[in-house]
Amino acid sequence: MASIESKDIHKIIVACDAGMGSSVMLAGQLRKALKGTDIVVTHIPVNSIPADADVVLCHAGLAARARASAPGTVLIPFQIFIGDPAVTGLISTIKNGGTVHD
Repeated sequence: MASIESKDIHKIIVACDAGMGSSVMLAGQLRKALKGTDIVVTHIPVNSIPADADVVLCHAGLAARARASAPGTVLIPFQIFIGDPAVTGLISTIKNGGTVHD
C-alpha cells in the first residue's frame, strides 16, 4: 500500500484507455476543484504514466494496468467518472491536509 502526504502532491495523473473522453472531463473537474493549489493535473494513457506522478486516478477496470505502469505510486481507482467517493475523498484530503492512501 502506497501513501503520500497531501502537501507532497504536485502531480496527479488521470489515466485512461481509448475511451469516450470521460477521463478528460474528470481531469478538468479536478483542475477546477484544486484551483489555487500548485498541483498539476494531467490526462495520460494508462500505459504512459510518467515516473514523476504523485497520484494516479483511473477507472477500477484499468487499475491493474496502471499499477504495472506506475509501481509504488499512490493509485486511486474509481467506479464512476462524476461524483465518485474516491475522487471526492482525494480532493477533500488535499484541501484539508492528511495522508492519501491507495
